[in-house]
Amino acid sequence: MGVLHCMYFDTTENQMAHDLYLPTEFHNGERRNEASALSLSLSAMAGCPFPYLATLMDISSTWFIPFSDATRNHKRLKRGLGTDQSIRSNSYSSLYDDGCNGRTNSLNSLLGLQYQDHIWGNAQRYLAVEAIEADAAAMLGGGVDAVLKEGSDDGMKLVHQLITCAKVVAFRDKSHASALLSELRANALVFGTSFQRVASCFVQGLSDRLSLIQSLGAVGVGGCTVKTMDVTPEKEEAFRLFFEICPQIQFGHLAANASILEAFEGESSVHVVDLGMNLGSPQGQQWRSLMHSLANRAGKPPSSLQITGVGTAAECLKDIIDELEVYAESLGMNFQFSMVESNLENLQPEDINLLEGEAVVVNSILQLHCVVKESRGALNSVLQKIRELSPKAVVLVEQDASHNGPFFLGRFMEALHYYSAIFDSLDAMLPKYDTRRAKMEQFYFAEEIKNIISCEGSARVERHQRLDQWRRRMSRAGFQSSPMKMITEAKQWLEKVKLCDGYTIVDEKGCLVLGWKSKPIIAASCWKCS
Repeated sequence: MGVLHCMYFDTTENQMAHDLYLPTEFHNGERRNEASALSLSLSAMAGCPFPYLATLMDISSTWFIPFSDATRNHKRLKRGLGTDQSIRSNSYSSLYDDGCNGRTNSLNSLLGLQYQDHIWGNAQRYLAVEAIEADAAAMLGGGVDAVLKEGSDDGMKLVHQLITCAKVVAFRDKSHASALLSELRANALVFGTSFQRVASCFVQGLSDRLSLIQSLGAVGVGGCTVKTMDVTPEKEEAFRLFFEICPQIQFGHLAANASILEAFEGESSVHVVDLGMNLGSPQGQQWRSLMHSLANRAGKPPSSLQITGVGTAAECLKDIIDELEVYAESLGMNFQFSMVESNLENLQPEDINLLEGEAVVVNSILQLHCVVKESRGALNSVLQKIRELSPKAVVLVEQDASHNGPFFLGRFMEALHYYSAIFDSLDAMLPKYDTRRAKMEQFYFAEEIKNIISCEGSARVERHQRLDQWRRRMSRAGFQSSPMKMITEAKQWLEKVKLCDGYTIVDEKGCLVLGWKSKPIIAASCWKCS
């Protein structure tokens, strides 16, 4: 009977591996003393200031650990699964190595191991809750400027409610989570304060995640769609408004085109491979601007310009392509556009029609994070295919955020920091009851938030990463950074567009980062084959 119980316990842990596994990149080399962790008593846990302690203690096989770059100085759980797995592996194997003669010792070992697991699990749950509370305290202390500006007890209460609800959803307590969501829906208003509005988007994500929790406690991946599917008129309008009103994509185009022009300097036959033609109208604006710059560059304009678009929405691009052809003709430029209908993972180098002597540049605006998976294989494969094109430069523009962590609560806290800053910036740019802002928030940003919060596996495509993570990934794939030498021009552009006070542009080791009140929002970088 004891052996059967042991096998069941191990199976449960295997099912929850993605919740328990803490990759080594999140360790700082410090290892928590095992004995001190085990010495935490249940009586100490009883004093933990957390309203759902009973729920936490009832769940014996799952715990969650948040992590945040903004709060990394707070107490964190530093014990990985690797040590625990080796302890259990050795202990379990000893149960069978002794054979029939060691059954009594094996049973005693099993009981001792189960007791150790019980004490250790409760201790870890206590530390996890402590870490979450520290993260929430840090957020209230300076992470959510909008809440502090509002200065109301209601705003602070809403932050606590939202984080508490995320914890309960993480622990799969459907009844408590449903009750909290009902409260939150009454307080998170679409036309409220900036934090009420961002909270309304997170409530949608939490509700979606809760609905995907199956009877066995696993989070399903159904119900989520990638951004290239189900493009509705509302979403198209929201994205158009985002491009026109917010500086993120315009900043990306400015930085990308400057790097493209530098790579094409002195070249007569030039070719841009655009990995993001699903973006539609904004990409048309980028290429009109590039054509104008090429036609007016010092020396001779290029004899030919070819643009190859990669995407799955070719039928939506006909008008844009026609406009580009007319504009190129007005500039006297020999222009050709080709479309490759494919997602990035299925793209092959032979799909790109390269001409002899062409200078090639690959342009990726908010695209490569969609092929970042739990393993590195998918992104590495795409990057290797890009290398086969022998580009003079690869321009990468991505959200500068950590939304690809393996733990739900970690992603939740990171996303809450990030999107609170974005909604705060929208507050400064548009009046309170402006419907344009509501459309952007509910049909663009809310879609990203829901994907980050509610989806898992292949359905989770909004896997934004920090700039330093992209540096490591690109370096491992055989690319080296090519500094963007246009910080002065970028700052002049920011002053010229006169958005509002609060936006900043900084040079981060040769990359340009657009931020809101020192919070990084989007980063542009340029890479060459090493």
